[in-house]
Amino acid sequence: MSKTYKILVMVVTCLAVGYLSSQFTQESVNTWYTTINKPSFTPPNWAFPVAWTTLYIFMGVAAGLVWSRIEIEHDTAKKGLTFFAIQLVLNGLWSYLFFGLHNPLLAFIEIVLLWLMIYETYAQFTKVSKIAGYLFIPYIAWVSYAMVLNGAIWWLNK
Repeated sequence: MSKTYKILVMVVTCLAVGYLSSQFTQESVNTWYTTINKPSFTPPNWAFPVAWTTLYIFMGVAAGLVWSRIEIEHDTAKKGLTFFAIQLVLNGLWSYLFFGLHNPLLAFIEIVLLWLMIYETYAQFTKVSKIAGYLFIPYIAWVSYAMVLNGAIWWLNK
């Protein structure tokens, strides 16, 4: 398989996870989410799908780049892709916990684990491809912000 094909498969996979997790988000954004207290630094609702679509594309490109080097750097690439799969599952799970179950505390605990898995994915990806690592920096930054936002929402609504 070509590098382009592997990148495309990973981008589509990430966007599919984003789409599936958005199913939990859509209903709650216009109902439950409007009724809870949010901090002053909460972005407008339109910013979330724009940010996440961009991040899913970056994540997919990064994973595709690492996958394309699996024959050359087998152990490190495999380890990175394993962490990638774990963080992708946790990424989708967060939406269910926060928006599906309306549980900011459980979602906060989970997003801390997600952040750790993202960081480990970044660390492993960087060993295989500097570009793949760089593509994960905006994701780490956004989830860091989302973690603070999630914690603040929990605090304001406990």
